[in-house]
Amino acid sequence: MRRLLAPSVLAVAAVGLVALTSLDQSPTLADCANGLCALRMTAPELLTTTERLVQARRFDEAKPLLAALSNAPELAMETHFLTGFVAVETGDLKQAAREFRAVLRDRPDVVRARLELARVLMLQGKDSAADHHFRLAQEATDLPPEIARTIRDQRGILRNRRKWHLNVDVGLAPDSNVNNATDARTIDVAFGNGTLPFELSKDARRRSGVGQVATVSGGVRLRMSDGVAMVIDADGQFVNQTGKDADDISALLAAGPEITTKGGARVTVQAVASQRWYGGRSATTGGGVRLSVQKDLGTGARVGGQLDTRRIESGYGEAFGGWQHALYVSYERVVHRAMVASTSLFVRRDDLESKAYSSTEVGGNIGIGGELPWGLNAGVSGGLSRVMFDAPLTFLSPESRKDWRFNARAYLGARSVRVAGFSPSLTYTYNHIGSTQTLYRIDRHRIQLGLSRYF
Repeated sequence: MRRLLAPSVLAVAAVGLVALTSLDQSPTLADCANGLCALRMTAPELLTTTERLVQARRFDEAKPLLAALSNAPELAMETHFLTGFVAVETGDLKQAAREFRAVLRDRPDVVRARLELARVLMLQGKDSAADHHFRLAQEATDLPPEIARTIRDQRGILRNRRKWHLNVDVGLAPDSNVNNATDARTIDVAFGNGTLPFELSKDARRRSGVGQVATVSGGVRLRMSDGVAMVIDADGQFVNQTGKDADDISALLAAGPEITTKGGARVTVQAVASQRWYGGRSATTGGGVRLSVQKDLGTGARVGGQLDTRRIESGYGEAFGGWQHALYVSYERVVHRAMVASTSLFVRRDDLESKAYSSTEVGGNIGIGGELPWGLNAGVSGGLSRVMFDAPLTFLSPESRKDWRFNARAYLGARSVRVAGFSPSLTYTYNHIGSTQTLYRIDRHRIQLGLSRYF
């Protein structure tokens, strides 16, 4: 049996109900007394009447009925959607965004709500977020051709007008291996024709701790002419551990032109400058050039490539200075209307002054992440690579070092919870290095309790 709403909830001013009677198939007024009429109807009947009012753009008359529908939890999705639609059409963009997010919190597969949220975000000037939701909606295979075309047009407008973006992430990070060191107590050191065991000091072995972390990334895009823009990107990461021996600070700045081709591909060439400090010392200072290519394939798919080459100098000595080159190829696709699956392959070359520290790494990564019901975001990823060094470290072994490197990451965020615009998140990462040399065998577990905000 359909649930009936309480008469007290459905009692509205007679003047409002008189207006309803002009709609086809409107319910009949009943129980009128002293200028007030009460009306009994099932929740679905009330929803049908409300939908007709909204379609007729009689928003003031629809609002009290939407308030009544809030007492019908089985129609929460429809109520949130209609309330959001009325809000955006009457200029209340903040409420509209809340209502459409409420729909997606429990039903991330509802494409219409995602399109409306993207429209609201676009009106608010939140272009990155709007493009994200347009892209997720674009994956739906049952979109009418005119809607699919509109989405493509809107994403093109967003790309052309996007001027800046900024992401901030802060938190605490319990870490099983803050200094990224081995857990071995002794290592074998080459001596004559054999080896001798050498005991590692406490500072050279793995130690745990809880660090404070902060990550900031942002960019500015300045339109220069049709299809040409100047793109400036900046990234910074700060990890503070007890003492300063394992403090890790890095920064990167890149700037250069971006050209959008007639086929929709975006080609960016940037000059790059980077700096990393570790343990209070300059670990690397670098400069070079980065070439990036990205193209949307439609239906939520995207391919990309990046070539990065830099000259670096190290505060640890001339042996660690030289050239670094890297090539990345990636493919990602929206799946199940609210998730993005990705895969990438890479080749990295460190051509340093010391051949013992020069290496070639080949590997790949896979991952999937996106929106879940209950207002959650989640993702998992993993990567595997093989690293081969050019020459042996003779004091450790006559053979050149070889590593297998594995990483895994799991992420959970509560997008429906916001404190001053920040949303809480929990991230677990695991790193493993299986090396032919004991000194470089590493296991590391880290949990980050964070707050994130995307501007």
